[in-house]
Amino acid sequence: MAYSDTAQLMGDKQKYSLSSEIKKYSLRDVGFVESKNGKFQFEQSLDPSSPYNQGFKFKMVVEADLKKFKMVTTTANGIREVNIFTGKDKETHIEQLNYILNNLIERKIIAKI
Repeated sequence: MAYSDTAQLMGDKQKYSLSSEIKKYSLRDVGFVESKNGKFQFEQSLDPSSPYNQGFKFKMVVEADLKKFKMVTTTANGIREVNIFTGKDKETHIEQLNYILNNLIERKIIAKI
């Protein structure tokens, strides 16, 4: 998946963009890690019952210039993109995803379009 101005998770109707008020320190505050090339990476499990990275994951990467980003939901190993809006335990995964996304919105990292 390429970096763009907007992103939409597989199976979700809502689209997101980076907030115009995004700051590097806000990214660090919520758990983004800066890579060697300056990109900010975030990864969190969508399984609230397990502290380990089992089940589905939410991943988001923001370019170093804070202009473009990408976000996906993946399998536990992070290789394959998945649609968490269908299948077993979808309510639990959606609830956890919405918690993460709402936190990113409140911190002015992303915005709903």
